[in-house]
Amino acid sequence: MLFQSILDSITRVAVPFNQNRLSHLVEHIGDTRYVLLGEASHGTSEYYKIRAELTKQLIMEKGIRFIAVEGDWPSCYTLNRYVKGYEGCGDNAAEAMRDFTRWPTWMWANYEMIELAEWLRSYNEDKSDDEKVGFYGIDVYSLWESMDEILKYLSTKDAGDLDAARQAFECFEPHDRNEQSYGIAASIYGEGCEDEIVALLRRLQDKWKEAHPKDREKALSAEMNALAVKGAETYYRTMIRHDAESWNVRDRHMVSALEKLIEYHGSDARAVIWEHNTHIGDARATNMADEGMVNVGQLLREKHGKEVFALGFGTYEGTVIAGKAWGAPQEEMRVPCAIKNSWEELLHRTGAEDKLLIFKSADPILEDSVVGHRAIGVVYHSEWERGNYVPTRIAKRYDAFIYLDQIRALTPITAGSFT
Repeated sequence: MLFQSILDSITRVAVPFNQNRLSHLVEHIGDTRYVLLGEASHGTSEYYKIRAELTKQLIMEKGIRFIAVEGDWPSCYTLNRYVKGYEGCGDNAAEAMRDFTRWPTWMWANYEMIELAEWLRSYNEDKSDDEKVGFYGIDVYSLWESMDEILKYLSTKDAGDLDAARQAFECFEPHDRNEQSYGIAASIYGEGCEDEIVALLRRLQDKWKEAHPKDREKALSAEMNALAVKGAETYYRTMIRHDAESWNVRDRHMVSALEKLIEYHGSDARAVIWEHNTHIGDARATNMADEGMVNVGQLLREKHGKEVFALGFGTYEGTVIAGKAWGAPQEEMRVPCAIKNSWEELLHRTGAEDKLLIFKSADPILEDSVVGHRAIGVVYHSEWERGNYVPTRIAKRYDAFIYLDQIRALTPITAGSFT
């Protein structure tokens, strides 16, 4: 009875999806300030392409000022400088992606992203620096890379700030750029570097407000790198003991980074955020809440209410790029048919076609029914398929949902393509 009611609700709400439907979606998003675009995996071509086309329309029609992604600040900042037409970032988008060396490299160094990057560069070409659309990473992993960037920037600035940075980073030197070594020392033995990093962040905070216009974004980058070091220090210190809390540290950091970017671009600025469904879909509509976990979608909704729009994605079957373990070689993997009575299987059962669902009016069945929703990470084991589903109230987790019946793996850039 329950599943038949769900099928009936899907039939009422869903409309066939194709690229022409993006204009309707843009109209529905309207002037929302935070547009959260999800994905059900980090290795699916269609998720990247659809988000790119939707993002282009939002930039042209709604004045989106920047794209923020689930990536590291330093590597994304190189690409940001390329799309803004600044010097020293490579002659093409593939070269500008050379800094995406952290596993999983394919998340941002892929041919689907090349097309968007070249479009952004062309769009920005005749714009002033203040009008150019930016591309930024707001994730938390770049502990050592962000330290390197801070020292590089401060070597041309105030000697006092450079000395303060060097002294702060000396605390990390015994760990030889090993995050796990630092996490164990900080968490178990109380040998952390939190105080030093907080003090450095305070020194660099808001210096972009007084910087020369040509140096303004570089000063922002120094602060964002310091914020990344602070977030990474907390994350690696926390993950040794508390898996759920380390997740919360990461998502709270991404919200802080996002809000700093909004402040930089102006209080009325609007942004598109690309992250996995598990980050942008409201955690309160999943079993994440039972485990004490929050996420970006929840935190933004709690603070900004209707200024937030979350679009989720899902699929029935296809192929994906992932690894069998953290750091393992990337490979194209088969995504099997969705398990029976999951959201994806129910959407497939109403017709093997792509669909768009916009949850603009209350539907108790879609809002209250707790059903499994597939989430594929950078590590994927299809043989453990039942463990890849998150119990979800779909119409409360997202404002809209795009279902793709068949998907294919994205195309990573090979190492030789960067030169």
